[in-house]
Amino acid sequence: MTEARPGAAASASLWERDEEVTAVRRAVDILCADRASGGGLLVFQGEAGLGKTALLTETRRIAEERGCTVWSARGGEILRSVPFNVVRQLLQPALLSLLPEEAREYLGDWYGIAGPALGIAEPGERQADPQGVCDGLVNAVRRLADREWPLVLLIDDAHWADEESLRWLAASAERLAELSVLLVVTRRRGEVSGESARLLDAVAAAAGVSDLRALSPDATAELTRSALGPHADAPFCREVWAVTGGNPYDAVELLAKVRDSELEPVESRAGELRDLNRSARGGGLVARLEELGIDATRFAWAAAILGTGISVDLVRPTSPP
Repeated sequence: MTEARPGAAASASLWERDEEVTAVRRAVDILCADRASGGGLLVFQGEAGLGKTALLTETRRIAEERGCTVWSARGGEILRSVPFNVVRQLLQPALLSLLPEEAREYLGDWYGIAGPALGIAEPGERQADPQGVCDGLVNAVRRLADREWPLVLLIDDAHWADEESLRWLAASAERLAELSVLLVVTRRRGEVSGESARLLDAVAAAAGVSDLRALSPDATAELTRSALGPHADAPFCREVWAVTGGNPYDAVELLAKVRDSELEPVESRAGELRDLNRSARGGGLVARLEELGIDATRFAWAAAILGTGISVDLVRPTSPP
């Protein structure tokens, strides 16, 4: 019977992430050292499951230990068409905590421009200039950073952020010298194209970028033995790495199934390990469908029942914009 180690899953996504954690600590130290110091920007990029969100969680822990104010937001694939969704997640709660007259005084001349974008003021009769709105949002961050210093802003899944928020993020990246704030962003490459991709690349160009890699065979072996016990043999550990590609999330999911099934972690059970991996990936598909929303999930269930004869026209209403 395998030995369960419940703490292994929690830390798995930070295995072989010492350089990234060191970069976070350095950036937080710089932010906290001097209120007059310029802002900082870190971008962690990589495919799903490589620990981007875990790094943001660790960033929050490090920053809060230093007494920082930490606000966070997350892009959503089905919310990309909602203007200012991400920037509202970040800033709106703090502004709504103020009385209306305080918020107006706080944003000053920018209130009429940035207020509607942030959802704290009604839009005016005239269409706001996009550049003016962007400048107003950058100014709002500058004032909030002065008030809440040291301030850390975390943005997860920026590849799914709305274009308006990405425009603000790119503008903030260009004007970091004016902002006493640390921005930490995660993204997947190749998820979007067009203007959103251009804006994300502009953010990355202004940042210290870390390209996350899959775990090495040695790290995967350590993770496997941490989860299952030291008796997990080398060929079994190597097979865990081979079938998951060293993806931390996939490895943790697979090892949880190994524990649940009480599979002995030895070379002779490698075939059963591969079967478990296929079932673990199936569970990931369900999670992916849930991310896309209830309509896409219902369609997938219907397609599974009706088979390949289902009309493609039924798919279009459930497709993300």
